[in-house]
Amino acid sequence: MLGTFAVGKTSLVRRFVKGIFSDKYLTTMGAKVDKKSLAIDDVRMDLLVWDLNGEDRFQSLSMEYVRGSAGYFLVVDQTRPATLEAAHALRQKVEQTVGPLPFILIVNKIDLPGHWDRRQEDLDALRASGWICVETSAKTGTGVDEAFIALARRLVE
Repeated sequence: MLGTFAVGKTSLVRRFVKGIFSDKYLTTMGAKVDKKSLAIDDVRMDLLVWDLNGEDRFQSLSMEYVRGSAGYFLVVDQTRPATLEAAHALRQKVEQTVGPLPFILIVNKIDLPGHWDRRQEDLDALRASGWICVETSAKTGTGVDEAFIALARRLVE
């Protein structure tokens, strides 16, 4: 799970792995690892989900956490357009560090009012360039399982 601070990475993991949501904001320090078993097209797999600290002007993400990954999520907050720009930069960092890997863009917090003006145009352009974009709400659960299943499917292709 890669993204800037407060985009909902921890909430997405908690919703997916434990089926819960909390309004309390918890800053992730370093990394937290959770595990969930899935069956994708008769293939059993254990997903180890690394919830990494968010990047901001005070701390940056150590790319060492990304080494050995099979895939990743880029998480953005639909109420903060700058998080999409940060996601582009994180993708470049990942590709410079470990090369191309399967990834899914998660546009989180769709339950909240307010969004960037060109969101649909931006997402359509990304989809046209081959990105898989899933809109989610960790709070309501909308799209969360679909995002994780989409990445799992890419891992077994």
